[in-house]
Amino acid sequence: MLSTTLRDRLGYAFRRPELLAQALTHRSCGANHNERLEFVGDAVLNCVVAAALFERFPAIPEGELSRVRASLVNRGTLARLARGLSLSDDVRLGEGELKSGGADRPSILADALEAVFGAVFVDAGYDAARAVVEHVYAGELADIDPAALGKDPKTRLQEWLQARKIAVPDYAVTLVAGEAHAQTFTVECRIPTLAIAATGSGTNRRAAEQDAAAEAYALAVARGG
Repeated sequence: MLSTTLRDRLGYAFRRPELLAQALTHRSCGANHNERLEFVGDAVLNCVVAAALFERFPAIPEGELSRVRASLVNRGTLARLARGLSLSDDVRLGEGELKSGGADRPSILADALEAVFGAVFVDAGYDAARAVVEHVYAGELADIDPAALGKDPKTRLQEWLQARKIAVPDYAVTLVAGEAHAQTFTVECRIPTLAIAATGSGTNRRAAEQDAAAEAYALAVARGG
């Protein structure tokens, strides 16, 4: 049974609870999984955050708004917010994913949270979904520093670590998959002092490093304060 406290933390009661159940179901657990709801939730999240930034920062140009939005809706931020909601307590995983620690994997948590946003949209429309996104993102939106958020993930992580006198991370390619014209790189970002080994992926090494850095930053903030 899904946690009633999760509904309380979301600030929303579903008319169709089965949508929330689907949003929290990883594809390793069954055919009625959350990927379609995640697709909708991603669009809703981007729209809500874009509108909030547009209203809050009337003098900031489009390019900077895009960078700030990207920092707010990336996997690292989503995973951190999902942990704050204790989403891992309710996410449904197949046996293999469960045994391998999937309940705390940033990609799974981020996708599940986007799917929850999508489920609210399907359940009750845009205004309801906007209210839930703004509720979940209340702290992020209240503390926005456009200058800091506009930085790329690697720069933001490095500056955060240096401010705490922690050595800069190491990046290593752990996998290159796909045909030469359509490769996917997987990179690991290691911060030994904090016992962090975060992974990221992208169509080139630089993109994968940025993705890994975003995940590592979310973990570092959670562990290092």
